[in-house]
Amino acid sequence: MSGYNFYPDKPLSQYKKSDTGLIVSIILLWGLGVGALYFCSSAYSGKMLGGEFALVKRQLAASLVGFAGLAFFAFMPFSKIRKLLPLLMLVTVILLLATFVPAFNEERNGAKRWVKLLFFRFQPSELAKFALVLYLANFFDKYQKQKDNDERSVFPAVMVMTLFVSLIFAQKDFSTGLFLFLICLLLFFISGIKTLWLIPMAVIGIPAVAMMIVWEPYRMERIAGFLHPEQFGQGVNYQTNASLRAISAGGFWGQGIGSGLAKLSSIPEVQADYIFAGWTEAMGFIGVALYFIILCVFAYRAYKVSFMCPSRFGAIGTFGCASAILFQSLANVAVVCGAIPSTGIPLPFFSAGGSSMIVSLCMCGFMINAARGDKDADIEEDYYNYNENEDNELKVLNEAGEYERL
Repeated sequence: MSGYNFYPDKPLSQYKKSDTGLIVSIILLWGLGVGALYFCSSAYSGKMLGGEFALVKRQLAASLVGFAGLAFFAFMPFSKIRKLLPLLMLVTVILLLATFVPAFNEERNGAKRWVKLLFFRFQPSELAKFALVLYLANFFDKYQKQKDNDERSVFPAVMVMTLFVSLIFAQKDFSTGLFLFLICLLLFFISGIKTLWLIPMAVIGIPAVAMMIVWEPYRMERIAGFLHPEQFGQGVNYQTNASLRAISAGGFWGQGIGSGLAKLSSIPEVQADYIFAGWTEAMGFIGVALYFIILCVFAYRAYKVSFMCPSRFGAIGTFGCASAILFQSLANVAVVCGAIPSTGIPLPFFSAGGSSMIVSLCMCGFMINAARGDKDADIEEDYYNYNENEDNELKVLNEAGEYERL
């Protein structure tokens, strides 16, 4: 049984030099996110951190690091990125393991998701999204170049994915682990891997997910609260109900920046997972429409880059990065609106947290690289490998007397 492969042969002549629409959409998402963070966190920052700009300053500092990462991945040739990939994977695994070391980790609400690095905290599971997408893109590129590949040759990718997801689950970060697992399955599907691998994944994965949900009482409470919201209004659904009130107060035109701080203060940690409620209350339906227009432009341009990119590594990597940002954004908005149970997944570019900002900008840098039209060494390598293989085949046929070179 063969899998679907969205990657056809793409001639270099179709490769664009740049994608202005993608770059502009990234900048607009970042700008809207920083603005939303200011008017959603100013009251909290002034009360808890000693200054209304405290969280914004942290976000801007993380943005500087993120834009440096964006520039690195935007201008670094794919061939060099692939050479650095083993180091990136090793660092990611070390950081994931460091969350279990008391001297380095930071525990919140029973979850160990952060490590203390010098003067800041970092969430390794965010980096794991980017690292695993690049690893799978590199792996699937090599897989497609093999002439005699079978189900067993996919085993290394399955094991690496299982390792990363298991370490994230062990941190009690169920939502991120499940999200990363689904992104990986999507990459397995679109890369043309034989779909027989999906059967054991489903057989093992579905019962494992169900067991992890039942194992933790608070996860069952979230599901029960989602199914019966009227019974958990002051419990697990408190944030969601407060968020829905803030969204309703926004109306069509919005309440204006700063006018809804009293309502927003009733949402715990509004600057994190529920920041979209603050944006909606301040900007109303117009602000929501603006956000989704920019997000759709971003997704359209990113996926177009993926479909046009002649490098399979760049195409699959761009598809994975775009999907991670897009689906994470949609999942966060769905939680804020009460459409799905609470997950704890941040809104890219908006939610307070340097880890998400840095990794999201690095992903954007990779996508910009795929759209730049840089003379990727992978393309030239494939061209010369193809000619060399063709010459070898002609030589064998000539020696056998079956072909005479003209």
